[in-house]
Amino acid sequence: MERGTGKVQVHVGLIDGPVQLSHPELNTTRFQTLGKGSSPACSRHSSFACMHGTFVAGILASKRGSAAPAICPGCTILLRPIFGESARAVPVATAGDLAAAIVDCVDAGAHVVNLSAALLSATGTEQTVVRNALDHASARGTIIVAAAGNDSIIGSTAITRHPWVIPVVAYDVAGRPLALSNLGASIGRSGLGAPGQRITSLSAAGPPRTFDGTSVATPFVAGAIALLRSEFPGVAATAIREAVDAVRAGRRVSLMPPLLDAWGAYKRLAALRRT
Repeated sequence: MERGTGKVQVHVGLIDGPVQLSHPELNTTRFQTLGKGSSPACSRHSSFACMHGTFVAGILASKRGSAAPAICPGCTILLRPIFGESARAVPVATAGDLAAAIVDCVDAGAHVVNLSAALLSATGTEQTVVRNALDHASARGTIIVAAAGNDSIIGSTAITRHPWVIPVVAYDVAGRPLALSNLGASIGRSGLGAPGQRITSLSAAGPPRTFDGTSVATPFVAGAIALLRSEFPGVAATAIREAVDAVRAGRRVSLMPPLLDAWGAYKRLAALRRT
């Protein structure tokens, strides 16, 4: 983050709820909207979907110096809402909606997709639809970063077990996984930990809010990848993945993934560029 704010040529897909686009801390962010379903802008600022989408957008791309982390405000954010604002509690979307959103982001040129949503259960056919969308992302070099989920369970889903996906576990301020985070063999093998406790970001209505969980940890990884892509635009997506993943070198197999080491990944990519 000290090296820059990200490049406009780097596209970050945000599959979430709608965003309060009129928020003063987002009025300089470059947004592009995708899809023909839900509106990208909030119509009910008090809805959970609007709050969630705005909160995650703030972590990724609010103005530097705001209450939010503002990891890559110079990047272009591709908004692809999948949560409607009518739900009174945590919004949901079908596996088909999720798969279509992933394909839309990939086809629009996303370098990385932030998916702060979990797929807890799906039929075999629905899992195939999601898997095919993730295969499409892999073939096109679009890195998928997805929340591991907040159900305190051991296991995986069609998303978190896909080899191209980076599942994200929420870690506390002491560097330990939060008890609510889902863990599992595929999550430990391919995932990363990121800050997920007492994270403050933008509120769609009123002052900034603070939340815990894997949804708020995920944009730390997606944002770091966007900054790496900005610094090393000619490097292949596989090299970015390998640089971020190198933090697990020499570790024993575990259900718990290692913490993201963004600066370590930067140094590995810088060394690759010199060779």
